Amino acid sequence: MLKSAFAGLSRVANALAITTNTLGTLVVLALVVVLNVDVIARGLFDAPLKGTYEMVQFSVVLIVFLQLPDVVRVDRLTRSDGFLSLIGSKRPGVAANMRRIINAVSAILMGLIAYITFPEFLHMWETKDYFGVPGLFTLPWWPVKLVITVGTALSCLIFLIKVVSAQDRPDLEEARS
Repeated sequence: MLKSAFAGLSRVANALAITTNTLGTLVVLALVVVLNVDVIARGLFDAPLKGTYEMVQFSVVLIVFLQLPDVVRVDRLTRSDGFLSLIGSKRPGVAANMRRIINAVSAILMGLIAYITFPEFLHMWETKDYFGVPGLFTLPWWPVKLVITVGTALSCLIFLIKVVSAQDRPDLEEARS
């Protein structure tokens, strides 16, 4: 029963990670459109698109934190695995335990970021804080804080699943079984 509940949680977390990655990709596409419109407007009409700078700033943060959980899921987060590979060839058990420790520390860090940004999201939601130039172009802060909170919380969950399952890619291990 516990094993099937864990497998279900893992499937849900993986599906959410894939979904947020897809949303991040859509933000990339929207950013491409905005930048192309800005370039064309500057070149043809000598009238830049207002708020391009703010939209780029906004989009970059959204892209990073929307795609982070899937990067964690597929084990593509930037890190040096040279030492682990060297140890793994001679002492696979030690390397596996070191990976679990790294994943546990990563889960703690992601959890702390989510814990810290969630109250910031609530504050931004209540105060309607914004960034940009008033009267020219502004965007609210709360979506950025929400995406950071959700992205890091989901990344934390995926790291915890890796720690418990003792596998870096538990979704692939399930598929092989």
